[in-house]
Amino acid sequence: MALTVRSVATIKQPGKYGDGDNLWLIVGPAPSLRKRWEFRYRIAGKAYEMGLGSADFLSLHDARERVTDLRRKVRAGHNPVADNKKAKPVVRRATFEEVAEDCIKSQIGGWKSGKSEGQWRQSLLTYAYPSLGHMDPTAVSTEDVHAILAPIWSTKAETASRLRARIEKVLNRATALNLRSGDNPARWKGNLDHLLSKQSKAKRVKHHPALPFAEMATFMAALRKREGIAARAFEFAIFTAARTNEALGATWSEIDFAAKVWTIPRERMKLDREHRVPLSEPALALLKALPRDDGSDFVFISPMNRGKPMSNMALLATLKRMERTDITAHGFRSAFRDWAAETTSHPNNVVEMALAHAIGSAVEAAYRRGDLFEKRKRLMSDWAAHCDRLPHVGTKVVPIGAA
Repeated sequence: MALTVRSVATIKQPGKYGDGDNLWLIVGPAPSLRKRWEFRYRIAGKAYEMGLGSADFLSLHDARERVTDLRRKVRAGHNPVADNKKAKPVVRRATFEEVAEDCIKSQIGGWKSGKSEGQWRQSLLTYAYPSLGHMDPTAVSTEDVHAILAPIWSTKAETASRLRARIEKVLNRATALNLRSGDNPARWKGNLDHLLSKQSKAKRVKHHPALPFAEMATFMAALRKREGIAARAFEFAIFTAARTNEALGATWSEIDFAAKVWTIPRERMKLDREHRVPLSEPALALLKALPRDDGSDFVFISPMNRGKPMSNMALLATLKRMERTDITAHGFRSAFRDWAAETTSHPNNVVEMALAHAIGSAVEAAYRRGDLFEKRKRLMSDWAAHCDRLPHVGTKVVPIGAA
């Protein structure tokens, strides 16, 4: 017995791997590296090969048992390959749930966030598995998918939209594995679009509660009075207008103090491209004052899990301690956007690039070679100044828009 359950799951090189007793694991070429079982034997000097099925759906234990039975038949004078041509054995079909779990595993390496696996599985577990889980993928119909989506299509629009796309992807995988054929019953165009209303994008967008930009300096003054690494991480995220996970995942190797720039690698960015952030003087001063841990390159290290970055919950906890549960950490990016639009003359494309948003069409992006770094330096410096500018006591600030 040369193979183990672990080795079958972790083999990443194409090839043929013998388990002994005529059982072989065949690993196909990259990138799929599809694995299947094969029974190899000889009768009267002639070699035969018999496929036993995919290793995704036939375990090592079951493959060994199958080969044990086949070896008995060979010893009794039967030729399994010839017998198989006369009468095909009944093979248990994979269920929707099994294909879905296989689909999730196949995507784990390509997901940036560890949350994606949980979100996929939870949505399918909650809505799809109760009715589709036990079904043969071939038996899933448009009516089945519609019955799952209809109750939540209007009340939980974003969840329903993502669920539909996930069911469609699972059934596409079943087709690729030759477990079903024909049109995909979860496709939208020309199918479910005739049964479900078109969702407005505005309905699906959830806005994060944001602090009014006129109150930024007051909030920052209160934040600076708080001790602890979470408060400093919050300050850094605000000064750089970065997403929470980008700021908390910052490493010292990404910071260039001489050039005053923080370079976030593409694998940590939502748009999958490198992003340079100009560091204002307050942001630099904050970083220089932070302690360093020789055992970790992370800037903001979790006090509960040494060597690891802080979790997103740290900023939420800071807001709770400040009794500001009316706003969110992500909402400060909206405050930055509103401040830039309503009180400055910085161009819209400069502001959008500072937020690491997609700029214009694909054609425009292709022609735009630079990242407007010099213009963004001035923008981030102005933002830092605004965050430090406390209103004069006794004055009343009236937003221009309101006036």
